[in-house]
Amino acid sequence: MFEQMDDQLMDAMCDRLKPVLYTEDSCIVREGDPVNEMLFIMRGKLESMTTNGGRTGFFNSDILKAGDFCGEELLTWALDPHSSSSLPSSTRTVKTLSEVEAFALMADDLKFVASQFRRLHCKQLQHTFRFYSPQWRTWAACFIQAAWRRYSRKKLEDSLHEEEIRLQAAMASSGAHSPSLGATLYASRFAANVLRTLRRSGTRKARLQERLPVMLLQKPAEPDFSAEEH
Repeated sequence: MFEQMDDQLMDAMCDRLKPVLYTEDSCIVREGDPVNEMLFIMRGKLESMTTNGGRTGFFNSDILKAGDFCGEELLTWALDPHSSSSLPSSTRTVKTLSEVEAFALMADDLKFVASQFRRLHCKQLQHTFRFYSPQWRTWAACFIQAAWRRYSRKKLEDSLHEEEIRLQAAMASSGAHSPSLGATLYASRFAANVLRTLRRSGTRKARLQERLPVMLLQKPAEPDFSAEEH
């Protein structure tokens, strides 16, 4: 974002930055609280975590350090020309793990800078924002996990189906060629037990996957630049 700013806009933004200092174990913002500033970290470490709005079984955390930022919900809000006047809610809880030095850009100041920035070409900003955003990275990871679960479930179902066909064919072959009725009954019982075990195993795995919450987050909001493009 900064690379695409001209010198005049960069100066305007820097004039509005305020140095801040946080002590260790300080809570900067809690999930669900209004975001009133965006922080650019210069020194120290923070932990950014989310439970996806208090969703049971969901937890994601990320370590932020020098060069990272937090409060990105405010950037999306500021860049959107149709955003409401009320501040956005934080999607994450951010706490310091050590003493932290940062620069803060308050909501009103960020709104002013964003209104100027929207005049620039913003396609690249969308890609850059997604790449560095903890929200977007978390959403992408959850999307991939959900896709992998669907693939694993499909693979298990296909494997069980193939095994059933193989055992049924073996049972039919045994019945056709074996002269012993007792051997045929034994083979039939054996095949039936194996099929039952396979189905139970598949059912247990399917139920386990159903019990595990599908870790899908709502897709993060992003600014609509269509008005500027037209």
